[in-house]
Amino acid sequence: MSILIDKKTRLLVQGITGGEGSFHTRRCVQYGTNVVAGVTPGKGGTDLDGIPVFNTVERAVAETGANTSIIFVPAAFAADAMLEAAEGGISLVVCITEGIPTLDMVVVQRYLKQKKVRLIGPNCPGLLSPGKSKVGIMSGDIFLEGNVGVVSRSGTLTYEAVSQLTALRIGQSTCVGLGGDPIIGTVFVDALELFQKDRQTEAVVLIGEIGGNQEQIAAEFIRKKMTKPVIAFVAGSSAPPGRRMGHAGAIITGSSGKAQEKIAALEAAGAAIAASPAEIGTTTQKVLASRR
Repeated sequence: MSILIDKKTRLLVQGITGGEGSFHTRRCVQYGTNVVAGVTPGKGGTDLDGIPVFNTVERAVAETGANTSIIFVPAAFAADAMLEAAEGGISLVVCITEGIPTLDMVVVQRYLKQKKVRLIGPNCPGLLSPGKSKVGIMSGDIFLEGNVGVVSRSGTLTYEAVSQLTALRIGQSTCVGLGGDPIIGTVFVDALELFQKDRQTEAVVLIGEIGGNQEQIAAEFIRKKMTKPVIAFVAGSSAPPGRRMGHAGAIITGSSGKAQEKIAALEAAGAAIAASPAEIGTTTQKVLASRR
């Protein structure tokens, strides 16, 4: 098993005819993802390498049975694309686009919750279930099928963690890049709950960063609900208060946003803490060995 995506995923690409959309569509297909349709208004009736392109999500879903959408639409139109996906019958929306205005995301988040549509992102690398499906921009060749879930606010550290795990022959069940914007769809607790229920996943690597209180909320969930081990790393220990560090959401606005506070909460909840990004893999290896 895996979470969110698998071999049954039928992927629709919004913005498929653009440069980023066409490039990553081909990479998803190459990985083995079942890409069934694309949507670009005004390009309906054309195709990309045999993948039919439609003018609307509703028409694409009706004709192809698409159940998942990935969005490569420019920031000015990405909110409308997410709303269209939800209205068109898509149950899982993965938004890669960065730079979407925060007020647009307030509207999108509320609407998608009402429709019971799960959103990953925006400003995220997407999802990958090794050996099953890739819905995002992650490089598939660094992944190895296995039993460790990965959930991260940082795209770059996702790749670093996966690379270390694979080098140690520790395979992954699903890797989820949440995105680092102030308002996103799926958060740590959502992913942890899915991993806890997934029979394939034996442990979870959680990668946090400064800003907000997602990690503290996740720590409370780990303490109360998780029976599977969690290995955590929080980036930004040396970041000065008030300084924006890459992600729009990675801004320290109070003591709860500091890396030290997040690490302390996760450690108190029973998570194994990796002291540096270079130790994520070996820390996971030690945790897994201790349970065998």
